[in-house]
Amino acid sequence: MKLYYSPGACSLSPHIALNEAGIPAERVKVDLKAKKTEAGEDYWAVNPNGYVPTLVLDDGNVLTEGPAIVQYIADRVPEKQLAPANGTLERYRLQAALNFISAELHKGFGVFFNPLAGEDWKQSARHQLGRRFKYVDSVLAQGPYFLGDKFTVADGYLFTIMRWAQPHGVDLSAMPRLGEYLNRVGSRPAVQAALKEEGLA
Repeated sequence: MKLYYSPGACSLSPHIALNEAGIPAERVKVDLKAKKTEAGEDYWAVNPNGYVPTLVLDDGNVLTEGPAIVQYIADRVPEKQLAPANGTLERYRLQAALNFISAELHKGFGVFFNPLAGEDWKQSARHQLGRRFKYVDSVLAQGPYFLGDKFTVADGYLFTIMRWAQPHGVDLSAMPRLGEYLNRVGSRPAVQAALKEEGLA
């Protein structure tokens, strides 16, 4: 199994999931500007969309899109309880959480990676992201993790996206639960290992 990643990008989420699951996988670093791997492989040939993450399975099948990849990883090791069982209401809540993170948070940061975006656009994005993070803060008032008492793959994804807030001027200081959450998730050994492996520790 191979995970194609770029340090600090959204591919950190499945990197964390692999570590939490204890699944061995080769990590392949991608230069997203050049669309090349460290070994010089053409990344367009791996993922025609040109972005990370991509998971290549041992049989050659390819999975793209972080929310799908982390669920695949979780389902390989159900005993780790990184995702509720398929078909349960709790699993649909996990999928709702992953969709929220993807559509309302992850996508909201896209403007900061767009060289054509002006400051007005970025300020509008900061305002909207602040509103979305207030919702996250209210959820975390109910438990230590995004879905309650247990760490799931949604937490690895949320942690990954929340790390982008400070560098892009999204102020979370009025929501101390978010800082506590970042510290809580960030202190997990599997998360620390992923950060170290990506040169982010």
